Amino acid sequence: MRFWRYLAAWSVPAVLFAIQGYSMDAMRGHTWNASDYIRWAMVQWYTLAVLAPGVFALARRFTVDSTAQWRYLPVYVAGSLVFSACAVLIGAMLGNLLEPGHPPFDDQLQQFIDKYVFIDFFIYWVLVVGWHALRFFREKDRRADQLQALLAQSRLQVLKMQLQPHFLFNTLHAITTLIREEPEVAEDMLLRLSELLRVYLDEDRHEIALARELELLDLYLGIQRVRFKDRLDARVDAAVSALGGAVPGLILQPLVENAIHHGVGRHAGSDTVEVFAHRDTDHLYLEVRNRNGTLEVTPDEAFTRGIGLSNTRLRLKELYGDAASVYIDALSPRGVTCRLRLPFRALGAAA
Repeated sequence: MRFWRYLAAWSVPAVLFAIQGYSMDAMRGHTWNASDYIRWAMVQWYTLAVLAPGVFALARRFTVDSTAQWRYLPVYVAGSLVFSACAVLIGAMLGNLLEPGHPPFDDQLQQFIDKYVFIDFFIYWVLVVGWHALRFFREKDRRADQLQALLAQSRLQVLKMQLQPHFLFNTLHAITTLIREEPEVAEDMLLRLSELLRVYLDEDRHEIALARELELLDLYLGIQRVRFKDRLDARVDAAVSALGGAVPGLILQPLVENAIHHGVGRHAGSDTVEVFAHRDTDHLYLEVRNRNGTLEVTPDEAFTRGIGLSNTRLRLKELYGDAASVYIDALSPRGVTCRLRLPFRALGAAA
């Protein structure tokens, strides 16, 4: 297919030049057979088509950039002379073979020199400039894509770093309140926090397996269970088929933190925080809910207040675009649920 597209591209100027030659002779009052114009044009342009890959190879070998703008000019000038000479020689030989009566090679050579040598010279430089222009725009697009990827990575890193100090501040505040009254409990929370932070600091990937995410979440829930004791009941229900799916690292912790803060953290009595995960062929579904919370604002307003929900939406947007979504809604008679839908991509439980 590439060969036929290449041949078709060179056939276009051949046909146009055949039409031009016929039209000019018609204006002078004398024309040849239409097939003669087609044959002459194809000899000329298909000869250039055969030589063009050599021009592209030369341009690729001696690429002009900011550090070598004029260094290779003698090479390209020499290449133009060789290209033009080869074009008229090959054209003369083909004319000698294909023309009726097989006119002498010297006559054909003289005709090609008189008619086509300057056109061949011009086409050579068109090919050289065209190749470099195409390379320039491709390189520009490639660098733009790289910069866009780096910018996205930077934004994701900023979002992640915003979450970690937020969680750290809340946990240290809880430890501070316990350190005098229940020093053993405070020490246990510090040990759990140390282990959790060690994992966070060692983990530099933006995506991890859901199984790994649930392991990190269990460390966090261990801290909160110590803090709230028997007032907090936390349950995790994840389908085995979903455990190998890729999720953004630390995506569940801020949602669970919100569920705890707006549930047992604000209302008297106990609360249950539940985490669910399942999948279908194309998507992975995550849900975090509490049973004693209330949604005091509209779902849209909830994403503009605080860090957890707004950062979750931004991280999903950066990683998956419109392929992921996050929703929050009230449960009846009490409770709030947050649902995430991600494109499913198997990552493996060990990742």
